[in-house]
Amino acid sequence: MVITCNYLIGVFPLLLQNTSVSPDGRLVAVLGDSPECSIADAESGKVLSNLKGHLDYSFASAWHPNGQILATGNQDTTCRLWDVRNLSESFAVLKGRMGAIRAIRFSSDGQFMAMTEPADFVHIFDAESDYARGQEIDLFGEIAGISFSPDSEALFVGVADRTYGSLLEFNRKRHDHQYLNCMF
Repeated sequence: MVITCNYLIGVFPLLLQNTSVSPDGRLVAVLGDSPECSIADAESGKVLSNLKGHLDYSFASAWHPNGQILATGNQDTTCRLWDVRNLSESFAVLKGRMGAIRAIRFSSDGQFMAMTEPADFVHIFDAESDYARGQEIDLFGEIAGISFSPDSEALFVGVADRTYGSLLEFNRKRHDHQYLNCMF
């Protein structure tokens, strides 16, 4: 297979670390060596808004499946949540434990958001509780990435440690076909 570039969408004045396209394909979040995240028109590349609030370089972004929420992860150890209907300020700031937020994923059903630090910590938040409920998974090793299963029943964590390299699977707890207070 050969993939060609049809056209250049835009030129940004910084080193890019991450881009993510909204579920409807209209917007693209562009992050990099800047505290700001640019929201651009995916077709023209025109910057529509610059999100301000982070304090350091940005590494991760993810869109909620409903297309109205964007999560951005930063070296300042925070994940900020933005409502695209009002981008003047983030509506929530979720803190990591020790390191930059390097990866963010939403479950396909939109109920959960997971974010990782470079090593040792995965944080899972309940989006349906306005991100007030959460769980921290403390593991050993550098984290290579995260992904939810298509049915949102499992969370996979890649560990890139030389000694303990692995793929971990965490499953949602259920009891009598209803979720327990524990999220995963």
